[in-house]
Amino acid sequence: MSSDTTVYDFSAKDLTGLERPLSDYEGKVLLIVNTASRCGFTPQYAGLEALYRSHHDKGLEILGFPCNQFGAQEPGDEAQIGEFCERNYGVSFPMFAKVDVNGAHTHPLFQWLKAQAPGLLGSRDIKWNFTKFLVGRDGQVIDRFWPTTTPAGLTSDVDKALRASS
Repeated sequence: MSSDTTVYDFSAKDLTGLERPLSDYEGKVLLIVNTASRCGFTPQYAGLEALYRSHHDKGLEILGFPCNQFGAQEPGDEAQIGEFCERNYGVSFPMFAKVDVNGAHTHPLFQWLKAQAPGLLGSRDIKWNFTKFLVGRDGQVIDRFWPTTTPAGLTSDVDKALRASS
């Protein structure tokens, strides 16, 4: 990939199977999260939804990407995932179809995200569900956050990204 690649050069299927170009979110600050319904961090859906509701009108989009690569904690199909997220957490931010974030079948978006913001000691692999990538309005990765970083703990980083690029 060229050095001028941005998040807007990618697309992914949503929960209904429709291919969505991420250019639909051009000019927004994005928080991209690999999620799971049966994980110890699953209650973060509530915090993500709260962050989305408080910052969406300022230009934030949260994009959830279910992943079943960590302890098989996302076993359902897309319909089950959507129903679970809505019923249990009132999720209204965009959710996408299940993806691989590591290994031979890693979704191209996550290959790019990991290359732009490697983890601890330069590791590119995502270690667990609810790893988060903050992307500026210019489509470039600002930072990568551990699963233990709560959505509330991201508020100042999100606010800074929204101010810097507005």
